Amino acid sequence: MQKTILVIEDDANIRELLRLYLEQEGYKIESAQDGLEGLRAFKRIHPDLVLLDLMMPVMDGTQVIKEIRAASKTPVIMLTAKGETFDKIAGLDLGADDYVTKPFEIRELIARIRAVLRRYGEEEAPKKLEFDGLVIDKESYNIVVRGNKMEIPPKEIELLYFLASSPNRVFTRAQLLDDVWGFDYFGDTRTVDVHVKRLREKLQGVSDKWDIKTVWGVGYKFELLED
Repeated sequence: MQKTILVIEDDANIRELLRLYLEQEGYKIESAQDGLEGLRAFKRIHPDLVLLDLMMPVMDGTQVIKEIRAASKTPVIMLTAKGETFDKIAGLDLGADDYVTKPFEIRELIARIRAVLRRYGEEEAPKKLEFDGLVIDKESYNIVVRGNKMEIPPKEIELLYFLASSPNRVFTRAQLLDDVWGFDYFGDTRTVDVHVKRLREKLQGVSDKWDIKTVWGVGYKFELLED
């Protein structure tokens, strides 16, 4: 299901930049140019996440997040100017989930958005995924194949769980690095290829109803196959 992000930011150039990049990542973007307009938009559209600038006209970000938190647990990432230490601390104390300092790297912001949305959805997400001949238990870090527990390293389990949580969705190698290894991981995309290869070797022949597929030129997906 497509996620909606509300961008509350008074700088038109930043709003447009965020819209372009985040729409490319598959998000639906709504925007507002000041705090009051943003709060009205929040109540109208009920977004999945808010990107909130702190220093804005009419109503600043601190007041906006107070209003949001009074009625909702929707995740909020603050956009702060360099050196606004007090505002960062105050925002986090008020219930912001993360903050990014301007000028920001768009890839870092996207990684933080994914991480916050993932954390927010963890309570509702199933900890155990079951497919034909395969059980992936994220809570106990167990993989069971045809009733037999397999010895698989934690990172391979996390990768398999992440792919299988969104069957038939294609993820790029960069997305998998960000979401499974974390933005701060200093590796390259070959890391993903190696882990996928190992998983395939261990799961080969388990079932003809699912597979870890390569989408050439893009990345990988956990594909559910038709009978």
